Amino acid sequence: MPPGFVISAPASGTGKTTLALALARAFSQRGLRVQCFKCGPDYIDPAFHAAASGRQSYNIDSWSMSQTRIAAVAARASGCDLVIAEGAMGLFDGTASAGACGHGSSADIAALMQWPVVLVIDPSGQAQTAAAVAAGLKHFRRGVHVAGVILNRVASPRHESLVRDGMAEAGIPVFGALPRQSQIALPERHLGLVQAEEHASLETLIDDASHLVAERVDLDALYDVARSSLDSSLPAPISPARSLPPPGQRIALARDAAFSFIYPHLLDAWRDAGSEIVSFSPLADEGPRDDCDVCWLPGGYPELHAAQITSAENFMITMRSFAQTRPVHGECGGYMVMGQGLVSADGTRHEMLGLLGLETSFAKRKLHLGYRVAELLAPAPGHCAGSRLRGHEFHYATVLSQPDAPLTRAVDATGAPVAEAGSVRGRATGSFFHFLDTEA
Repeated sequence: MPPGFVISAPASGTGKTTLALALARAFSQRGLRVQCFKCGPDYIDPAFHAAASGRQSYNIDSWSMSQTRIAAVAARASGCDLVIAEGAMGLFDGTASAGACGHGSSADIAALMQWPVVLVIDPSGQAQTAAAVAAGLKHFRRGVHVAGVILNRVASPRHESLVRDGMAEAGIPVFGALPRQSQIALPERHLGLVQAEEHASLETLIDDASHLVAERVDLDALYDVARSSLDSSLPAPISPARSLPPPGQRIALARDAAFSFIYPHLLDAWRDAGSEIVSFSPLADEGPRDDCDVCWLPGGYPELHAAQITSAENFMITMRSFAQTRPVHGECGGYMVMGQGLVSADGTRHEMLGLLGLETSFAKRKLHLGYRVAELLAPAPGHCAGSRLRGHEFHYATVLSQPDAPLTRAVDATGAPVAEAGSVRGRATGSFFHFLDTEA
């Protein structure tokens, strides 16, 4: 593995993503090949990572992915010069009950991969007390090495000096300090950040952030910290990662602004198994090619494009014809499009494909969030009935009706049953569940 470090923080909202992008671009501009990862299940941040580094970013998650799966995904960094892994939420935040190989925290990944942690500390409303927070994180868990901090949103030179004094007294290195910069903030939407492809000024934002970081952060010291991760070696996996079987030989995959949520390690696994992925855009009124043997509709933001999807006549006709003879599977947003109708936030009902009986609504929003273990009650593309899959659910849609047979029996991270079980009707299957790994 190349040298690396984890960017984490005491909590969400400290600026981890912006800093990770700035560092990826700044190190890339130095001629380094940077590989980014995202700790936890997140579709949006990796697309920003890819824009900053020029390389596909991957998710690694200790609750839903086995240690061998994480090692296999991390191996995508082979040949690079530096790994930057962005954490999720606070450093130690995760589930109460352990999953595949941990609790889903960024600390799990830091410990497993033996990457040092660089904390992003926002000292707004604090001074020396920020050092107490950093010191608490540094000593909270054995096996997690907090190498130092980068201060973000510092109010003034005097404020920075006071915070640095506290860090020095606590023996915590400060790699840099960034002032408040509203012009490099990333816009947000109800599932997180606005997608990278929709951000018209993304390149300018990343460049501005990288220039600020190059001026105010000691990149040489950070790279030395990353290289310290090479002093230890990971134990060899006791067995190869379980296969992630492709849903078919030639897979028609919906890909555009409405259908963009699919994990890159799954696409890699499908290609590695010899499958061909043929993309099409429903928003451009394209349908699956007739020479494909399965269609996959990923998640995304169909609720923002519902009227355009309804009016995409060729997409609607082609999909309905395809589904008469071949399997179609939808995850989350794709699942909703497979239903009878989708009610947008303004209360307007939009006709969907009708491959399933599902009716959903965003006029009655409710957050559904968490890890899931889903046992298939019926076959789904790539998996037989009885298969147990690990993943997560994250959406705001309300189910108005779901008359079809359930696709899964699902539980959350505590083992409690989950009401949303997906649907199956003939060759059509779907659920709100996002698949990450199989369970042994």
